[in-house]
Amino acid sequence: MSTKFRGVFTVMITPVDGNGRPDLSALAAFTDWQIREGVHGLIPLGSTGEFLSLSEEDKDAVARTVIDTVAGRVPVLIGTGAEDTRECVRLARKAQEMGADGVMIIPPFYSTPTDDELVEHYRTIAAAISIPIMVYNNPATSNVDMKPELLARIAEIDGCDYVKESTLEVTRIRDIVRLAGDRMVPFGGILGFESFVMGAQGWVAVASNVAPGPMSRIFTLAADDKDYDAARALYLEWLPIIQAVGGQAYVAGTKSLLSHMGLATGAPLPPRLPLPPAQDAQMKALVERFGLRFEN
Repeated sequence: MSTKFRGVFTVMITPVDGNGRPDLSALAAFTDWQIREGVHGLIPLGSTGEFLSLSEEDKDAVARTVIDTVAGRVPVLIGTGAEDTRECVRLARKAQEMGADGVMIIPPFYSTPTDDELVEHYRTIAAAISIPIMVYNNPATSNVDMKPELLARIAEIDGCDYVKESTLEVTRIRDIVRLAGDRMVPFGGILGFESFVMGAQGWVAVASNVAPGPMSRIFTLAADDKDYDAARALYLEWLPIIQAVGGQAYVAGTKSLLSHMGLATGAPLPPRLPLPPAQDAQMKALVERFGLRFEN
């Protein structure tokens, strides 16, 4: 396995217009800004990108816009999770045909598959494509928890080369490294700095939507320079932003921050609602406090 994904990958918001359709012009500008600010990779159509609230036509438009705008400057992984393995295969193949560098795949999120079913799910998808899969463990949204022992089994599948580990248990990264070895590269999901200390080679981050430069710098200091004191200091400095887009605010909070920064994001898509006025005012205050600005 060749490790070509490393660093901070932004799980991108999807800007929308007044009709709730993707604003492709704003998306292209946002994509270019992310790269200029130093992010290491981009992931459209994840949970933060509201993939469950977009039609297939709109998802295709989002994927094409990001891939075309990036033009090979950083890796692009497309979220292609689905409830049916066959549908997941179809979406992953489509992402590959569009030119994606990889796919990020959450497990089926309603049927609560067994460990054996999950292994077969990922084996089937991997056999159908030639680009890498980032397995996505998020028990809060998928109703299954792929623990390190199961991920070590999945790591035996050619093509299942990466994992986004999105629990608050930092020992998960430790045990993925210990059990899967060099067969699977772990990325932190919720935890960034803590995951780097335990051996993660990347972070699929929400906060890098609004602060791609500082989030990427935390990775460089910890993972490359091994300057953990400087990385911790920068992490703690930016923790209010990281926390602001955590929990249930990961869509509405991120869009609120970016809107106050100058990017026309539009409102969250149903069933999500915009932040209440008091919380939106808090986001505006954070933008002013940190001097955040989107520059087209």
